[in-house]
Amino acid sequence: MNRYWIVVASRDHAQNGKENGIIQACHGKKGPLARMRQGDWVLVYSSKEKFGEKEFCRKFTAIGRIKDDEVFSFPMSADFIPFRRKVSFLPSQDAEILPLVQDLDFIRNKKSWGFPFRFGILEIGSTDFERIAERMGADVKG
Repeated sequence: MNRYWIVVASRDHAQNGKENGIIQACHGKKGPLARMRQGDWVLVYSSKEKFGEKEFCRKFTAIGRIKDDEVFSFPMSADFIPFRRKVSFLPSQDAEILPLVQDLDFIRNKKSWGFPFRFGILEIGSTDFERIAERMGADVKG
């Protein structure tokens, strides 16, 4: 049975991931990515426009499906070798989170709606996933 994930990444990192067909989570840690399986669905939520900057984004910026069961490392520099997963990203548009907050079950406290995103990755239910995918204009049924 497929599972549904949200990975938190800045919008610029999400765009880079879409261009390269990959995803990283939690600053390149292996463990969170190892929980995913081939065929699982993944959304990217971007709280910020650019990594390390303050400008808010607050949108779901990518949606795709995990391609295989391999978690692999990729040397970005001599001292940073993050882990990644291959993803088949779908055509989509960014979707603002604020209009969705009241309808998402994984956000229990609607006033502190950002709380579930604090760990960088979370699993959600199919209903929430489908609601977000629809708002993004992504075809996840076909």
